[in-house]
Amino acid sequence: MGLDERVLVVPTQLFHSIGLFQGFCPRPQDYLPRLLDPRHLSYRPRSEVETDPSFKQLIPYVVLRHADQLFHYTRGQSTTEARLRALRSVGIGGHICENDGTPSADAYPVGMRREIEEEVILDTDYSDRCIGLINDDSTPVGQVHLGIVHVFELAQPLARRREESLTEAGFAPLRALQARREDFETWSRFVLDALSACERDPMLS
Repeated sequence: MGLDERVLVVPTQLFHSIGLFQGFCPRPQDYLPRLLDPRHLSYRPRSEVETDPSFKQLIPYVVLRHADQLFHYTRGQSTTEARLRALRSVGIGGHICENDGTPSADAYPVGMRREIEEEVILDTDYSDRCIGLINDDSTPVGQVHLGIVHVFELAQPLARRREESLTEAGFAPLRALQARREDFETWSRFVLDALSACERDPMLS
């Protein structure tokens, strides 16, 4: 997706009014009904909102998991977001765009599925669970994005890259990836920490 695309956003002030947080928040039910209310949603040029912190671009961030194995990859040089190149990631996804439908809760899953299909090939059944949100106002890219974290529980570890910018892709145990967390983009670090906490204390999941 280029910078000339129109992407789905909400006013940052709305997010703040629901409850500002930094890092990972495991309560999507507190945020999504209002964030995905059509009254607050709009499509705006990505070239404008990428540098305008008064809006948050809504980004589905999908983790592919089979048992204790997570799909991970490195963002190659051809990835659209230059600020994330060469960093490792456990998240698949991207912007919801105008072609995904009118700005509403219905456009969100359409855009999420499109992004998944553009980036990876899933050769297995899976179930989808939304586990939380990510906000990181400590970086310029984080200030203009809000991540909605989904875990796709795969029946088999059968996922492979479709998008060429996803390099060094494969599955590895959560603990092995957590041991290398400094190699990962900030959002992935938040996710690795959250999943590791749930592994230590299942009551958190």
